[in-house]
Formats: sequence, C-alpha cells, structure tokens
Amino acid sequence: MIVLLFTGGTISMKHDASKGGAVPSVSSAEIMQATRGLDDVAAIEADEWGMFPGPHMTVARMWEVRNRIRHHLARPEVDGVVVTHGTDALEESAYIVARSIAPDKPVVFTGAMRPASDLGWDGPSNLLDAARVAANPRSRGLGTLVCMGERIHSALEVTKTHTEARDAFESPGLGALGEVDEGQVHYRRALLNMPAPLEPQEPAEPVDIVYAYAGSDARLLDASRETGAKAVVLAAMGRGNVPPLTFEGIERWVATGRPVVVTSRALRGRVGPTYGYPGGGRRVLEAGAIFAYGRRPGQARIDTMLALGTGMSCAQLRELFSAER
Repeated sequence: MIVLLFTGGTISMKHDASKGGAVPSVSSAEIMQATRGLDDVAAIEADEWGMFPGPHMTVARMWEVRNRIRHHLARPEVDGVVVTHGTDALEESAYIVARSIAPDKPVVFTGAMRPASDLGWDGPSNLLDAARVAANPRSRGLGTLVCMGERIHSALEVTKTHTEARDAFESPGLGALGEVDEGQVHYRRALLNMPAPLEPQEPAEPVDIVYAYAGSDARLLDASRETGAKAVVLAAMGRGNVPPLTFEGIERWVATGRPVVVTSRALRGRVGPTYGYPGGGRRVLEAGAIFAYGRRPGQARIDTMLALGTGMSCAQLRELFSAER
C-alpha cells in the first residue's frame, strides 16, 4: 500500500478571480479523482494533512510532516509514502526528511508547477509518476526522492532552478537518478553516499541565511547575531570568500561561540581555503568559521538546525561537515 500525504501547494490550487491568483481550493479526493490510473499502481490511502502554499511551510510544519511520514513508514502494511508539497519549499522539506530519516521504504515528494485551473495542470501526471516510483522495488533503500516532470531526483541533491517551468527541478552537476518513461521507472545511476540520519527531538531555531555580495558589509550578520539566532549560514562568494567588512562580522559571530557555517552562493562546487587575501576562504576558515563544503545554503541551514537540535557543539558540527564533504 502507498500512502499519499497531501500537504498543499500548487497541485491543490485553482485561480480565484476575487483573490487575483491561484489559491488552495482542491481537495485530496479531487486530485486523486483527476489522477487516472492511480489505483492500478497500488492500493492507495490518502492522508490530507494540510493545504499550505509552499512559502507557508515553517520549520515546525516541515517537522510535523516528517513525523507524519515516519508514522506511516512504521506501519507494516505501508510500502512507501508520496508527499504532495508546494514547490517553493519542496526541496527544503524533502531534505529535512532525507537527513533525519533513513528508511528502506521510499518517500517520494512531488507537486505541480501549474494550478488545477490551467489547461496544463501537471499535478495528476506528477502524482501518478510519484506513486509509480514509490511502488517500484528498485526505489527501496534510496531514501527520500523527488519526482517532478518525469524525472527522479535524490532529495539530498535536488533544487528548484526555474520559477515556473514544468522541469524546474534539477540536481546541479549530477543529474537525475532516473526517469519515468511511459509509466516505467528507470534508474540511471546510484547514490554512492547515504549519510547517517540526524534525529533530534526537534530542529534548533532560528538559524539564518545571509548572502554575501559585492560590497556587502556586516549589518545583516550583526542583526542575526544580535537578535538571537542560534547559528548563521553565510552564502559566500565563489570558494567561500567575502568582502572585508563582511569578514569583520564573521569574527564577531565566532567570538560568541555560536556557529558560522560558510557555503557558496554558487549553484555547483565546494567552498575551500583557496584564497589567502583578507576575506578569502583561508582567512574565513582560520577565523573559526565552519565550512559546509558542497552543501548549498538551504541544505547547510537544515543540517545545522538538525545537528544543534541533537546537542552538537561547534567542534562536532565542524566534524560533521568535514566527514560528509
């Protein structure tokens, strides 16, 4: 049996003239009715958890979804879980599940890039493909997956790279794990590393993300530090480099004993101590910041929240990122 866990998103929206745009209004029953062939894939059970737009998914709500998934996975009659989700936050919810649960049974996130009122509503086809992936024996042991636009990605790798295209989700520098072609699930490559799950009672909050840019100073870093963030993720330039004034903000953060986790605003590649000029990656690392290596900013934030939630120190967080780089 496959459980369909409905959390909302564009897949559950229609255009409302009085609101001037698409809003949540399509029930799980209506989505399932529009998804022809769903019952041919497996026995289906629906769980209508919520109807939230992607930007309304807080960390607390993502954690509730994670716990709901874990509840269903523990049921012996359940073979997998499909989660419908708003695409604006889908990669974050999928990643928090991937990093905190390591099930043998597949968890597959999906959604839609077009609302149900559009002629090109892609919700039913994505849902059907996601159910096929969840029911496929080859999906077992792959952890949390994302199935959108007929492509299958690992939740550890995927990101949304386009604002509205149907093939908006990609795994930069790696490519999809596989695809669904005429109803058949095909995997093209394997996952070499499956990190051990981080399983706190709840993630630590708040953890902020601050972006470096040409001419940036430390105002945003200082504001995050002064208003009580438990850690900050700095999306640095290139290999982990920042302007000199931003570097001063890093030093003030480090002095508090709270983590400054450095990643790159670039879509591909890793941060590293390549440059030794003031604000260069080597100086940032020597100042006491923690490199997140190949993680993108949103991923580094989630890892930091989970790690701090388990009680990890700065030193342990550094070891975590170094061991999984």
